[in-house]
Amino acid sequence: MTPSELERLERRIVRCQRCPRLVEWREAVAADPPRRYAGERYWARPLPGFGDPAARLVVVGLAPAAHGGNRTGRVFTGDRSGDWLYAALHRAGLANQPTATARDDGLELRGAWVTAVNRCAPPANRPTPAERDNCLPYLAAELRLLQRAQAILALGAFAWDGTLRALAQLGEEIPRPRPRFGHAAEATIGAYRLVGCFHPSQQNTFTGKLTEAMLDAAIVRALRG
Repeated sequence: MTPSELERLERRIVRCQRCPRLVEWREAVAADPPRRYAGERYWARPLPGFGDPAARLVVVGLAPAAHGGNRTGRVFTGDRSGDWLYAALHRAGLANQPTATARDDGLELRGAWVTAVNRCAPPANRPTPAERDNCLPYLAAELRLLQRAQAILALGAFAWDGTLRALAQLGEEIPRPRPRFGHAAEATIGAYRLVGCFHPSQQNTFTGKLTEAMLDAAIVRALRG
């Protein structure tokens, strides 16, 4: 793998218009932002992954948030889910700072790569199966190019399922019965350790379903060995 290969993949992702519903939604959101973001220029395009090309750990989410990554142009950046994720990566020594607010905020990852199953913000955070399948080749391509990756942390059931599907596209044998998602669930798929973690959404963090300690432990679990 060379940086130019990841850069070529990034350009392909950013130009993608495979899903008309998502193209319309991401652009409509950008055209009518809430008052707190009035005057900001939204990214309003698909999001590539972000991080260290030599990453051992790949973190997979669902999709960009309408006023998070869709606004800032970087995955898990500018929203509370990202606040939780990057703070945890910083505590684990995988990020140089605990915050992610903009593409030019100085954030760097060491040994980690952050990405998502879907690259465009979907209405109600729910991509259709066809929209998921349109995006899966991008995740599979990232995993193929991240040749040092040994562990995948799937944030939520959608990311778990999408990761299994992407690995199957790469020719990896998926165990039978199919591994089921759960917080701290673990499966070995080829050369990868797949670990499940509840998504750091406000629905989970505000209710205590996911705590900082649980997120930290999931990262440690993925990296062990």
